[in-house]
Amino acid sequence: MSLEKPQLDFTATKEQLEERLLEIRRNLHREPELSNEEYETTRKLKGWLKEAGIKVLDLPALKTGVIAEIGSGEGPIVALRADIDALPIDEQSGVPFSSTVPGKMHACGHDFHTTVALGAAYLLKEREEELAGTVRIVFQPAEETGHGAKDVLASGGLDNVAVIFGLHNDPDLEVGELGTCAGPITAGVDRFEIVINGVGAHAASPEKGTDTIVAASQIVLALQTISSRLVSALDSIVVSVTRITGGNTWNVLPATVELEGTVRTLNVDVQKRVPEQIRQILAGIGAAAGVTAELRWYPGPLATINDAFWSEFAAEAARETGYKTKVLGPSMGGEDFSFYLQDIPGAFVYVGSSSSYALHHPKFAPNESAILPAAEYYSHLAVRAINELSQE
Repeated sequence: MSLEKPQLDFTATKEQLEERLLEIRRNLHREPELSNEEYETTRKLKGWLKEAGIKVLDLPALKTGVIAEIGSGEGPIVALRADIDALPIDEQSGVPFSSTVPGKMHACGHDFHTTVALGAAYLLKEREEELAGTVRIVFQPAEETGHGAKDVLASGGLDNVAVIFGLHNDPDLEVGELGTCAGPITAGVDRFEIVINGVGAHAASPEKGTDTIVAASQIVLALQTISSRLVSALDSIVVSVTRITGGNTWNVLPATVELEGTVRTLNVDVQKRVPEQIRQILAGIGAAAGVTAELRWYPGPLATINDAFWSEFAAEAARETGYKTKVLGPSMGGEDFSFYLQDIPGAFVYVGSSSSYALHHPKFAPNESAILPAAEYYSHLAVRAINELSQE
């Protein structure tokens, strides 16, 4: 086995590793990049990996993001995934290393995840000669768009991977807690737009036009019957209208109104039926109101469904590294990690970050003391999975 030696060693002591990881996390936090724009983040990651002697895969199809490989390239292959993109949010956390880029912030903690995965890579590199297989560390772009995982799969960087694990911070869990579950852990996520066209008129003479505002209001209410009347009460589903745009003055009925929203569900069959149910609602209300209503449907990730064996395996590895584990119920949030699990067995877990503010909040600030334990957990999980697969 011919392995590249690290130019720098950040793992001599736990304190040195933690200091290095905090430095990296704060660097990433100051300079966030949105989905598919993570060019500087990618450049930094490649530099940090190479200075530790960690191999970076040559994947021309992957424009942003990095996949690193540790091990001999032989034996079972285990993948660990972290996401690297930020959100279009103005930061208000007040931390001394706040974003220096107006309108962009790591408000979901992807800088946290990236740093955890990099720390795991450093730890795995330290024991590379002991590995009975290979670990691929996936620094994935564009999770927030719901499609970055597809780019990684298309790049070939996960070819022949036997099992994959994903990790996300959870501000509702305390530092030192880890949660997961078998089966669905996050929901399928789709986006929709509805364009309602009618005939504009003076607000004093609505009978001379077709009122798109009233039609839009009826559609918003009727969409709620999908969850209350068209889907079994045993199947979780959320239909939310999040934007209404129409009109530009107080005394004119607009000719066009636009709606936008999202559908979240844990059941793949239900998810597939929803677009046609919406079209039926639009056709009925449109006919009654004298307007046309067009649905534009943007399919996203399916539900993230954990493998029962590997989710318990991940929880057991957590307990071995000192975590208190919890069985979580499924979340109606979305994750494009689901694309990986359609092709590769694996599990998605949450580690506690104990923030006073929720994910995607401008004041979100995860507790940095959770980073090193999560990196140690991630590296242990990879080694444990290789050993498990080597026995098969």
